Amino acid sequence: MVEAKSHGGGQKLTYLMIGGGPGAFIGAVHRAAIGLLGRAELVGGCFSQTLKKSQEQGRLWNVDPKRVYKTFGDMLETESARPDRPDFVVIVTPNDCHYPAAKLALEKGFHVACDKPLCLASKEAAGLAQLAARKNLEFLVTYTYVGYPLIRQAREMIRRGDLGEIRLVLGEYAQDWLNELAEKNPNNKQAVWRTDPKRSGAAGCMGDIGTHIECLAHFVTGLEIESLAARLRAFVPGRALDDNGFVWLKYAGGAEGSYWASQVAMGRENGLTLRVYGTKGGLEWCQENPNRLLFYPKGQPGQVLTRGQGYLHAHAGRYTRLPTGHPEGLFEAFANLYDGFLSTITAKREGRKPGEFDLFPSVLDGARGVKFIEDLIKSDKKKNAWVDGASPKI
Repeated sequence: MVEAKSHGGGQKLTYLMIGGGPGAFIGAVHRAAIGLLGRAELVGGCFSQTLKKSQEQGRLWNVDPKRVYKTFGDMLETESARPDRPDFVVIVTPNDCHYPAAKLALEKGFHVACDKPLCLASKEAAGLAQLAARKNLEFLVTYTYVGYPLIRQAREMIRRGDLGEIRLVLGEYAQDWLNELAEKNPNNKQAVWRTDPKRSGAAGCMGDIGTHIECLAHFVTGLEIESLAARLRAFVPGRALDDNGFVWLKYAGGAEGSYWASQVAMGRENGLTLRVYGTKGGLEWCQENPNRLLFYPKGQPGQVLTRGQGYLHAHAGRYTRLPTGHPEGLFEAFANLYDGFLSTITAKREGRKPGEFDLFPSVLDGARGVKFIEDLIKSDKKKNAWVDGASPKI
């Protein structure tokens, strides 16, 4: 049995939040995930587009009213000058605000945690990556699903050769919440902004959930996309952005793959699945049952690996919180991303190297996701032609 453990240490960190106001979903998830660690405290924020709503949220989260701001610009300017200035900034706004908020936070010397996608254009992504490197600042992009312990297990199994040479990578992410024109309901704020090109970016479903497949597949396999072909479609009449997409991929080294993402797959809730097959075995993992990893070694019976067991790799154990049989889910996965991020910030502050397993999706992963979206759109516009899918050169 693996016991729950605490990582890091030292003085508690402090942070600011941009977004996450009344009715928002993801801001509360970030805050709760950070709270699971007990290593950082929310001390200020610009939670909404109006000061009144920001103040409402601040009261709910017990934030000092004097540190609730009308604009994130005012907040970052004021907070950066405090003798007790916070350590990092969390950005949980709609996509169009990610770049300006992250850029200013980095310029003011804050480490940054930003929801995905990183921004709306590769030029912006490259600028953020270069700025973070120049300022020697950490940058977490919250591709949540790489935080699960059994995803860490899958990564290590592939790296030690349990699957042999990788041949196939298959990913899918199926939902049904946009099977109707939900964005016409002004009360459905998530649907309204996620289907608006001005706020969400040039891709809908593939930008929202397809990028999760890309990040997950890369994190687990380490494979680099060489080229891809894509077919994007809006099945719901009147919708401005895609609600379904297929991608075919060729990886450097000879492996091939396919990704499918949909938000009109009736009956599917949050079906993110990754399958990887090599010359010596295969792995399968599903986010809706994240505490199990299926392993098919060549010539042997299939195995069901479960979270919290002593036979798992130390990397999986590093991010296991509860004894075996007690389910861990989305909040814990989010917390695991922040665990690596906060541990790295603390190590940097104390002049130490981060731990071996203090891994989290970085600004470079975010930049790769932005280019992935652009490549999909390029291929689709060229009637599903194969295009260069290589990672951006930053």
